[in-house]
Amino acid sequence: MNIISLSPFDLSMAAILVLALAFITLILKLDLASRIVIAAIRTVVQLLLIGLVLKALFAQVNLFYVAALSIFMLLVAGREVMARQQRRFGGLWGYGLGTLSMFISSFTLTIYALIVVVSTDPWYTPQYAIPLLGMMLGNTMTGVSLALDKLTTTAWQQRAVIEARLILGQDWRTAIGDITRDSVRIGMIPMINAMAAAGIVSLPGMMTGQILSGTEPLEAVKYQILIMFLITAGTGFSAIIATWIGARRLFDDRQRLRLERLS
Repeated sequence: MNIISLSPFDLSMAAILVLALAFITLILKLDLASRIVIAAIRTVVQLLLIGLVLKALFAQVNLFYVAALSIFMLLVAGREVMARQQRRFGGLWGYGLGTLSMFISSFTLTIYALIVVVSTDPWYTPQYAIPLLGMMLGNTMTGVSLALDKLTTTAWQQRAVIEARLILGQDWRTAIGDITRDSVRIGMIPMINAMAAAGIVSLPGMMTGQILSGTEPLEAVKYQILIMFLITAGTGFSAIIATWIGARRLFDDRQRLRLERLS
């Protein structure tokens, strides 16, 4: 099957739609026009740059280069997690909490998939490693961000309830336990919805891309099932790790609530 190449003119036809949307939001005074345009520009620049990087990376299989790009992707994802929280932990905790939880789950599961499931040779083959890790980080980033935002915002709103529970003799785990559980559930909702609707309401991105590139539909489906399971597990593990560590950070060694640690 021949792949239909897209010209700059073809892409400009799609860009017109985004500009039209920005213009409409400007008329409606939604204060979104500049954000839409800037986001669109960033999309073009970032994707073109990563395309050039991947082209060079795919030309030579080198573990150092794959690891360097993977760490860079993780660090950017950690920043995005912190930036999207209404109330976040101050200092290095604000950045490190999401980054650490994503590193533990996303990197572990990606390496597991490459070695055990896909069995690439070598296991760090960039054509498989980078796309898999990118999808893992992209989805776990959303889950961790939602979970931590729910945790810190609700703890701030219900600080009187938490402190009352502590006064009654409950330990920190019990005092904030319902908030922690709700935070994990919130972080998992996007992936649960994605799995429930996959194939009926929507065709996931990786599967669609493979089909458009000429892959047999059933082979594309198998890869998509693998990805859905991996990112769901990764999102869940990341949300659990981040909320547990985050909840513990909200209390000091004497189990007193310390919301001043939030910024």
